[in-house]
Amino acid sequence: MSERDDSKGIGLLLVVLATACWSSSGLFINLVVRGSGISPWGLAFWRDLGTFTCLLAGMLLLGSRERLRVKRRDLPWLAAMGAVSIGLFHVTWNMAVLINGVAVATVIQSNAPVFVTVMAWLLWREPLTRRKLIAIVLAFIGTVLISRLNGLGARQITLFGLLIALGAAFAYGGLSLFGKKLIGDYGPWTILLYAFGFGALILLPFQIRVVIPRPLSTQIMGYYAGLILLSTISGFALYTSGLRRLQASVAAIVATTEVPFAATVSYIALGERLNGWQMLGAVLIVSGVVLLSWPRAGFRSMVAGA
Repeated sequence: MSERDDSKGIGLLLVVLATACWSSSGLFINLVVRGSGISPWGLAFWRDLGTFTCLLAGMLLLGSRERLRVKRRDLPWLAAMGAVSIGLFHVTWNMAVLINGVAVATVIQSNAPVFVTVMAWLLWREPLTRRKLIAIVLAFIGTVLISRLNGLGARQITLFGLLIALGAAFAYGGLSLFGKKLIGDYGPWTILLYAFGFGALILLPFQIRVVIPRPLSTQIMGYYAGLILLSTISGFALYTSGLRRLQASVAAIVATTEVPFAATVSYIALGERLNGWQMLGAVLIVSGVVLLSWPRAGFRSMVAGA
């Protein structure tokens, strides 16, 4: 096996490990909220503040102070990223997990690349190719099946729950849109540091009533630490490391493994399960994401050989 193959194999493993870390997010959110009574807004604030603090401390300890410098003209973009793709995303994500369950929320959030495709068409007039249109249709049908709005399931997701989950997907998709503007000038950790910092700052006014939560047990603090260190920082660290060894499109495809990971975790720890129609919906959504992310040349050769 060549050195290039070894590097690619390591990259694939790192991305899979990253999605395993991300899939633990919903579990920790449930455990923290149940044990503390904190609101989704409050948990989003403390998650963003805790992550920002850990990133800042890590960069200072590693002697990376030069990475803290950003251009003044880029601050509005970083603030917008923090407000939408971190602050708003974590609020809607928390609510989606608590209302819809971990597995369903994760699958619907997988629509993020579809939102990015549509927004790129609206903002930058990137062409909507046949492949993109097929992916959007697959994602739409999958979302309908997941939501059970067709009445095929005994228990349907409410319209509010669906809108919150789609809002989380939209907000998360903004991470790619803002990153496209900033990634050429800064490293990923610099961008994340400022994004989480602005995310916490944006959410601060909503914490006026209870800025400091009541004393929490060691167990709840452990769950909170897991949300910060495992679900957030470790997930991004592993994904970033894997991305250095893989094409972005390949990494995006592999990242869809978060769906089965989240479904497994939620089933074992929370007793959640998807019915047959929802599993079909999950397959359609993931298929749409893979179709969007598949390299153009590889897609053409696949179609030609069919």
